[in-house]
Amino acid sequence: MGLRMKGDARPLVLHVMYRFDTGGLENGVVNLINHMPAHAYRHAVLALTEVTEFRQRVQRHDVEFISLHKPPVHGVWQYPELFKLFRRLRPAIVHSRNLAALEVQVPAWAAGVPVRIHGEHGRDVEDLDGSNRTFQRVRRLYRPFVHHYVALSRDLACYLMDKVHVRPEAVTQVYNGVDAAQFSPSFAGPQPIAGCPFDPAKHWLVGTVGRMQTVKDQVMLAHAFVQVLALVPELRPRLRLVMVGDGPLRAQAQAALEAAGVAHLTWLPGERSDVGDIMRGLHAFALPSLAEGISNTILEAMASGLPVVATDVGGNADLVLQGETGCIVSKANPLAMAQQLVALASTPERARSMGEAGRQRVLDKFSMQAMVSTYQRVYDQQLRRVGFIQ
Repeated sequence: MGLRMKGDARPLVLHVMYRFDTGGLENGVVNLINHMPAHAYRHAVLALTEVTEFRQRVQRHDVEFISLHKPPVHGVWQYPELFKLFRRLRPAIVHSRNLAALEVQVPAWAAGVPVRIHGEHGRDVEDLDGSNRTFQRVRRLYRPFVHHYVALSRDLACYLMDKVHVRPEAVTQVYNGVDAAQFSPSFAGPQPIAGCPFDPAKHWLVGTVGRMQTVKDQVMLAHAFVQVLALVPELRPRLRLVMVGDGPLRAQAQAALEAAGVAHLTWLPGERSDVGDIMRGLHAFALPSLAEGISNTILEAMASGLPVVATDVGGNADLVLQGETGCIVSKANPLAMAQQLVALASTPERARSMGEAGRQRVLDKFSMQAMVSTYQRVYDQQLRRVGFIQ
């Protein structure tokens, strides 16, 4: 537990989310804490439900993690507990993320937290297109308690301004950053993946990485893989599918592949922590999501020199340049995904050049330093606005 040292004048940022577990949102928090200069801010993480072993990815030792074990109902009854917690921690900034954590802004206001920031990182599972008016009204209800908003894509920034009626000057768009040293291609070409039965020197591996839940729609990718082999049977000897991650869709994807008689051409190892090494073993990356904010895994794949085929949702088209670093296809459309995978697998040189262009795009626009600098600028500006710092 990282507690404030006596005489430590660094402002505390309290990052609040529903659950601190494997995922893009949480990975962004980890990267922000690990890469922001330690002299600038202290950090603490508050999960309304639980903090998992994912906390071990935070490299700093002065970070406190707090779990409230909240049941799945509105947390008004937790307001007194949150009020006391905010009074004890005395954060300079409470930074909540996504709708499930937005309610903490009320007790943060009551406790006199100087700066209250809310981040929108992706669509709600029950509101994939942002049209749910109840969710819009809830966000508008909490708007007076929030000083500033962070949106992880143009799509989400427009949603906040158009549907939640947030003033444009109160919204900052921040792209996730990727560690281009950790996620980098192998100069010798794709390398064998530990535990994987396929050899990248003989096989052409397309892969995906992520929590296997409804919004990620890996079952669509399984159907697309089946269709690829139906469209171009001559790819069968060398095309292989790698699906890394765990969750309720894992069994469904496995069942779809087994029903089509192609399970032996696929590898579903469950959750892995060596994502950088897995990326270095692939030839292409696919993201079949039904909704996204700014996808960390797309950025990691691009940094790893992989061409990307992704669905046209959220900020995916902000990242993947059509025909240059990969392809964008309509969501829930396995045939469209299959056709683009066929195109890449059939023209490996083109796939390689797209991957190289994607790597360069990450270095130019989506560096970790750019992300950290933007967040630090937002924190600094908001604290200056209220006179907390000079």
